[in-house]
Amino acid sequence: MPAFKKTVRRSLLVTSAMSLSLSLTAVAAAPAALAADKPSSSPSPSVTPPATMSTVGGERLGTPGTQADLGTGAPVLPKDISARSWIVADAESGDVLASHNAHWRLAPASTLKMLFADTLLPKFNKDDKHKVVPSDLAGIGAGSSMVGIKENETYTVHDLWLGVFLRSGNDAVHVLSAMNNGVDQTVKDMNAHAEELQALDTNVVSPDGYDAKGQVSSAYDLTLFARSGLQKKDFREYCSTVRTKFPGETRKNKKGKTTRGSFEIQNTNRLLTGDTGLDPYQGIAGVKNGNTTNAGSTFTGVAERDGRVLLVTVMNPQKDEYNEVYKETARLFDWGFQAADKVTPVGELVPPKGADTGGGSEPGASESASASGATGGKPVAAGASGGSSGVGVALGIVGGVLALVAGGVFLVNRKWPLPELMRRRR
Repeated sequence: MPAFKKTVRRSLLVTSAMSLSLSLTAVAAAPAALAADKPSSSPSPSVTPPATMSTVGGERLGTPGTQADLGTGAPVLPKDISARSWIVADAESGDVLASHNAHWRLAPASTLKMLFADTLLPKFNKDDKHKVVPSDLAGIGAGSSMVGIKENETYTVHDLWLGVFLRSGNDAVHVLSAMNNGVDQTVKDMNAHAEELQALDTNVVSPDGYDAKGQVSSAYDLTLFARSGLQKKDFREYCSTVRTKFPGETRKNKKGKTTRGSFEIQNTNRLLTGDTGLDPYQGIAGVKNGNTTNAGSTFTGVAERDGRVLLVTVMNPQKDEYNEVYKETARLFDWGFQAADKVTPVGELVPPKGADTGGGSEPGASESASASGATGGKPVAAGASGGSSGVGVALGIVGGVLALVAGGVFLVNRKWPLPELMRRRR
């Protein structure tokens, strides 16, 4: 099987909303912002998966239905998973532990923002500033989730990425797209990056994930996007931030003095923040949620427990229950952590096309191009700004990251993906 030979020393930032929720105090109330994308009127997708699907990552992954090879002592898969498509994978080795219609091409909603971020994060320094003009906000879909960006106000790239990840702000996506020579160019860049990642189920039409004709991805591809993004320090920082302050409007007081306030925003990932009847998931570290009419609810999450890092993607649960996508994700995480050493993988998360799969280099010999994990273009600035006030912020420490986890602090320092596992698989 193909595998990365050049690996990058990475550290997965793991946060706990329980231990981080007091990091900031609320300030002025945020402007109205919706939890996820809102829909355009599009027909619902077929309820039956195609008879044949892509076999990227293995033949089993292209077979309709649930794929799992349970060994001795392995727990049975949860019986109450209603999602049309899902996947459970080891984030480091790339082993797919189990899947269900992994390559079914479905509407992705805001989980597509993971590809947007993985594509554009290396292009801008997080301290770059941009003054928003009306054309930057043109073409945003009606009812979209918004972080509250205002025309004629100036924001840092760091601010904009917080808006993308925490509030799933389509306005922030459009401003960053404008900085990248427009939406059309950004769509081209995203499609090209998807192809490089071998995410061949994906077709990008709108960079924010808003429902659009022909816009599709799959549980397999979304998991590839998350895995690629998590190798970038800034991506890990943003997707794990629980809450932070976001710049407000510039106003003049009665004395004519100009001031600019801020308001609090909270991550819409409810496995990270918790919600009514839903506790934060132990070891959760991101990644991205979404919801539209076409997509239903979608979610990709990453969590770590006892040194093992798993990725779970769930697309469009059919149960009409509050927070169902998070509940099903949590049940699949629980199963994955219990079953990881007791199952035979049914496939793999493939490396990017450009990964060096030839011989000769020692594992870990190639380090990242920048401290932040940028892979091209202008490097993203290393380190964290005060904007996220310590909530889910990655602090670079000699190739490691200080991670706050459910009542404890420890240093995670491993290669990504773990090269020893990759060697054993071959």
